[in-house]
Amino acid sequence: MEQGAAYYRRWLDGDEYAFNEIIEAYRNPVTFFIQRYVHDICAAEDIAVDVFMELVVHPKRYDPDETSGKYRGSLKTYLFMLARSRALDFLRKRKRARAVPLEEAEQTLADETDLEEQTIRSEQKRQLNEAIKTLPEDQQIAVHLVYFEQYSYEEAAAIMRKSRKQVDNLLYRAKSALRNLIGKDGETVQ
Repeated sequence: MEQGAAYYRRWLDGDEYAFNEIIEAYRNPVTFFIQRYVHDICAAEDIAVDVFMELVVHPKRYDPDETSGKYRGSLKTYLFMLARSRALDFLRKRKRARAVPLEEAEQTLADETDLEEQTIRSEQKRQLNEAIKTLPEDQQIAVHLVYFEQYSYEEAAAIMRKSRKQVDNLLYRAKSALRNLIGKDGETVQ
């Protein structure tokens, strides 16, 4: 049983501190994954809270023992599947929402910049992150899941609701595009 499933089992058995361990272990990865979809760190944090609340409201939908017909797999994969679903719901709702005032948008961009500055320390990592942002959305998500979250191609395919071959193709195209943008030595190609 993976560590997240062990925490979840302990939480279901009444250990309140185990849920804190789940949040500590998965809060940042889930939030950064959602950020890749919504491009708004405040919204990503709110959506991440909703993802964790799903565990509280519907505790039996994830089965760490893999004995029922519910979702089977790692807790992290389950959380990322929920995160993707909630992020897409947010984007659908946002399409119908009003435009954001410029002051609010500037503050959001400032928040994102602060988060990136804390997360991405070196110049090469910043360049890579910027290059990844130029990729099509599906390629960005595939790169994030496989290379940043260390998911296998099969797990990434399950989260993205694609086949393993589609994920493989997305990553191949993403790596080719990144090589053209960054170059083999990590220097930005002009």
